[in-house]
Amino acid sequence: MRTAMTLAAVWMMFVFLLTACGAAPALETVSGAANTATASDSEAVTVTETLSGTDLTVVCFSAGKADAFLLITPNSAVALDCGEKGFGRTILAELEARGIEKLDCMIVTHFDQDHVGGAARIINNFPVDRILQSNSPKDSEEYEKYVKAVKNAGIEPETVRENLTFTLDGVSYAVNPPKRNKYASDESNNSSLIVSVENGQNRLLFTGDAEDERLEEFLSLCDWGTYDFLKMPHHGRWHEPLLLLVERTAPRYALITSSEEEPEDAETLELLESSGVQTFLTRSGEVVLRSDGAELTVEYA
Repeated sequence: MRTAMTLAAVWMMFVFLLTACGAAPALETVSGAANTATASDSEAVTVTETLSGTDLTVVCFSAGKADAFLLITPNSAVALDCGEKGFGRTILAELEARGIEKLDCMIVTHFDQDHVGGAARIINNFPVDRILQSNSPKDSEEYEKYVKAVKNAGIEPETVRENLTFTLDGVSYAVNPPKRNKYASDESNNSSLIVSVENGQNRLLFTGDAEDERLEEFLSLCDWGTYDFLKMPHHGRWHEPLLLLVERTAPRYALITSSEEEPEDAETLELLESSGVQTFLTRSGEVVLRSDGAELTVEYA
């Protein structure tokens, strides 16, 4: 026992002398979300970004009864749906105003004209690295223009058929595709990709135009926990599965993309109000979400 104690004392004195002389490197510990990491200075930066997130801005355009979002960090940009025909001009203007030189990814949740309408103009006039799309083509002028633009740009769009995840500039994306090729009703809407976005501790969920069948499928197959922000499906139309969706996700904020001509259903607003959710309507103006990975704010622009 005395020998073990003596050896321990000698070892501690040795470490002390090395540290005092600058010979022993100091260990840096980065902590967060109940995780710790030991790293060099360069590695510590990466770990910190992963744990605490980065500066994320989400522009929720006022595009009538249509979905159009830009998700922007200091080193990435993602377009999530592109509004009606002609709305691509507005998105391009926003990209230019922010000094963004390319889209890292475009996600088309489904091919209704109020989601894919502005995509062709963007693809024809702006670099796009990657396109993720749903699996249900649509017979429309907007879809045909989209297909032509993708071909002319030499982009091979990825039809998402299995759960897909990727990370851009510290922000994680999880894309949940429809599990069936056909749905009994509203095939296009029910083929919507559902996209989860995580920045540090902040979580956002975008549900496309998912209706009853798709929402029931998503809720039965996925239990992804709670979210800070929920983009309500199908422009605020009432669907029974919304009761469980709001209960499960327990959002602080909700967004509805609607217009004065086609407003959201009163039952949807009543559900959100009774659940204590602060709700924003794009028919009342553009909405901007800002997240630093810890704090999240949502406000009208």
